[in-house]
Amino acid sequence: MADPNPFPGENNTGHVWDDNIRELKNPPPRWWMQGFWLSILWVIGYSILYPTWPLGEGPNRGLLGWTQIKEYEQGLARIEAKRAEFEDRIRDLSADQILADPGLKQYTLASAKVLFGDNCAACHGSGGQGNPGYPVLADDDWLYGGTTAKLTETITGGRQSLMPAHQTMLTEAEVDTLAHWVVAMAETGGEGGSEAGWNLFRSKGCVACHGQTANGHVVDLPNGDFIGVGAANLRDGIWRFEPGGFESARHTILYGVNQKDVPESRSAVMPAFAQPAGKLSAQDIKKLVVYVHSLGGGR
Repeated sequence: MADPNPFPGENNTGHVWDDNIRELKNPPPRWWMQGFWLSILWVIGYSILYPTWPLGEGPNRGLLGWTQIKEYEQGLARIEAKRAEFEDRIRDLSADQILADPGLKQYTLASAKVLFGDNCAACHGSGGQGNPGYPVLADDDWLYGGTTAKLTETITGGRQSLMPAHQTMLTEAEVDTLAHWVVAMAETGGEGGSEAGWNLFRSKGCVACHGQTANGHVVDLPNGDFIGVGAANLRDGIWRFEPGGFESARHTILYGVNQKDVPESRSAVMPAFAQPAGKLSAQDIKKLVVYVHSLGGGR
């Protein structure tokens, strides 16, 4: 700072740096001062109309009585009013009838996308591709069937398949034979299983769950559907438990699925989603049935 002021007569504070940088005392532009005072008036007006400063134990609620919750509820009410027509129609139709109506199907798919993301995507993936250890919903391989009736049954009551552990029922050689047979069946579409494997498959009772042809169908129905108990199709090359192959098949044969007294047993449980045990209404379940059926694998 220089002293005395080297710029006498100039409207400055007398503070000078680097010989010629000084602090002036000119007033701000008029437009700036007008904006400044208007902003103060705006804050005062806002504080009167909307919730702002605390008053006692709570905020000033404002003359308009506005709240974020009230605005949210009003917006939600408008959305529900627009949806009401479609929701009423869905309530009176079956999933198959919804699928047959292009406009209603489109609405249902859009509505169910959020339901799927909230309730199903954590296990089955955002697009039904299946996260590790969980079934794919976008293919045509179904453990219990892919009709709308079966999908409704699955989502409503959940699923918990069972496979006994064979570690005390089979010899090591028999386990290896069956595991190699499963791999050969998967790689050849069911045409390459060894005779020894087929003999063990039949004599050890595997046909009771996996079906006579090892396709997971206990009974094939005339309409193309089937009755099954959740046993895997051993002919299609799709592995229920990744990564698949000999070691994976051997592990499942030895320790089974959902065997509580076997620590190494596979876990495969889908919870029930119907109320009161679950959290989805019949309407929500119907929407999810349409959505899952439309992912690509419904029948």
